[in-house]
Amino acid sequence: AKIPVPYKTISGYGDFQLLRNQNMTNWLGIGLAFFNDKAGDGDLALTQTQLSVAYHVQMGEYSMLSAGIYGGYVERSVDFSKVTFDLQWDGFKFDRNIPNGEKASVIKTNFIDFGAGVNYAMFPNENTYIKIGVAAAHVNAPKESFYNFDNKVGLRPTANIDGMFKLNGGSFTLNPSIYYTTQKGAYELLYGTLVLIYVGGEKQTTTNLVLGAFHRWDEAIVGAFGLQFGGLKVMSSFDFTMSKLSSTTKSNGAMEFGLIYQGMYGSGSGSRESMNCPRF
Repeated sequence: AKIPVPYKTISGYGDFQLLRNQNMTNWLGIGLAFFNDKAGDGDLALTQTQLSVAYHVQMGEYSMLSAGIYGGYVERSVDFSKVTFDLQWDGFKFDRNIPNGEKASVIKTNFIDFGAGVNYAMFPNENTYIKIGVAAAHVNAPKESFYNFDNKVGLRPTANIDGMFKLNGGSFTLNPSIYYTTQKGAYELLYGTLVLIYVGGEKQTTTNLVLGAFHRWDEAIVGAFGLQFGGLKVMSSFDFTMSKLSSTTKSNGAMEFGLIYQGMYGSGSGSRESMNCPRF
């Protein structure tokens, strides 16, 4: 057995700040995200465009509280002309020239989606940054159905802890994290760490080698590799499947590539001011 058509996912996002106060401690963040996923022989697709707004309040010199909401437009589609049905079995094979009984070849549905979250960040010194966040997606329980059934998208709570610890004078940066989410009985628990190894350069031209290892509970080991050039990070990761699905996939999981640019909110890339923006 094998999975005939792999999943294909493309996503992009960007955010920027507005209305920063005179003391440069509080500001409004605006973000825009795009997500497209396509799976299976029938091209079951999900396309989502999402706008988010968050306000960040620095609480004293060493901590920050952030709260945000998002709203998104979601469209789903499936192409029934690319799959076969029982009605198309002629006794010997599936014949796609026989009507499949569906109303149309391509069926679409759409809905509006909302979510919210809060984040607490601590940066007690120049070498330590810790954030704790909780959020909930699909708080409006939108209806999702190709046939106008009363099928609602389940609430999906999420919790995460992330840390940045500079070691050996900044030669190494340890970035451990843990992430948990659940929805309608399904769940995902992912934990591990990235290690940034200083290669050369200063401030905006700093170059780091990025290595990482994570474990997705009861499912896969994830390896990560990348390079960071100042604010630009080029990353790749690969899943080694360890679940019962490994016999089908021969332990080969998802391959991902990412290109990220992160600007600095403070005066210098090595200062605490440049680290106090929550990284969701």
